Amino acid sequence: MYMPPRAMGAAQYANVGLHGSIQDATPHALIQMLIDGFIERVNVAKLAMKRGDIALKGHSITRAMTILGGLKDGLDVERGGELAQNLGDLYAYMEQRLFQASASNDDAALDEVLGLMHSIKVAWDAIPPSFHAGRGAEAA
Repeated sequence: MYMPPRAMGAAQYANVGLHGSIQDATPHALIQMLIDGFIERVNVAKLAMKRGDIALKGHSITRAMTILGGLKDGLDVERGGELAQNLGDLYAYMEQRLFQASASNDDAALDEVLGLMHSIKVAWDAIPPSFHAGRGAEAA
């Protein structure tokens, strides 16, 4: 795909900015970025589905599934116990629904996973700042 030099420069600049944000982010902020990225990818998939853009829909859903994989890989079931296990199960369910949405152009399945991830985002964003660096109660 052709990208004009100006757009290429802007994309590279944005990539550098994102890399800096990731490098300096707390574990809490990294999860927030993944959640936001997931929501963005699913919304792009919804728009692509409505436009009949099969390639963009597939690409966006694949990226959303990759993000879910990253979220699952970041779970620590040993320390997180039942909550981490439940989140892992929910992420696996969301992956299944994304696959179904892609295979059958099921807009309702995309809405469902967006609603589930929004609930996770609300809970994650409500975590007090004293817990953001991963230190937990000893930081309070």
